[in-house]
Amino acid sequence: MKFISELIGAHRARYPAMALVDVYKLLHQAALGPAHAADAATALARLDAELAALGVGPDEPLVDPISPDGRLARVHLRPWAARGLPAARLAEAFTGTATGWTPDPGKLARFCGCLGDLAAAGGVPAPRAEVEGFVARCANDSWPALHHSEAFRRAYAPAYRLVDVALLPAGLA
Repeated sequence: MKFISELIGAHRARYPAMALVDVYKLLHQAALGPAHAADAATALARLDAELAALGVGPDEPLVDPISPDGRLARVHLRPWAARGLPAARLAEAFTGTATGWTPDPGKLARFCGCLGDLAAAGGVPAPRAEVEGFVARCANDSWPALHHSEAFRRAYAPAYRLVDVALLPAGLA
């Protein structure tokens, strides 16, 4: 799929330390949306704590669309904080997305179905056989949500929320 190739290519260019699990996490989020939901108060408390503890990270866009239709995006916290945007608005958008998004495991299967060919072409940071084995295990485990790799966390200190861009304040999407 052209979209998957372009999405992974853009993320690998921004995050060269990306591992196979990070590619999978990106596709998992693009197809299934937020893996966890919290009530608005809890989401805001967690977001406030994360914003207070933000360290240095890579240069990232504020809104980083990850779904083919552009509706679902990673909203990166460092640019959010740098613009002085209210945490409550992002927490509301996140909880609205978490409660209103319809996960599509079939879409994730289709996204992951092209990873072997992408690996063979050098577009995924692992050999084809490893990618295909990883995808098969994930499919057998009903497409679990996984964490970023340790290398990714150390290199980039990822800090974002998955949000339906329609729920963001006007002018941000």
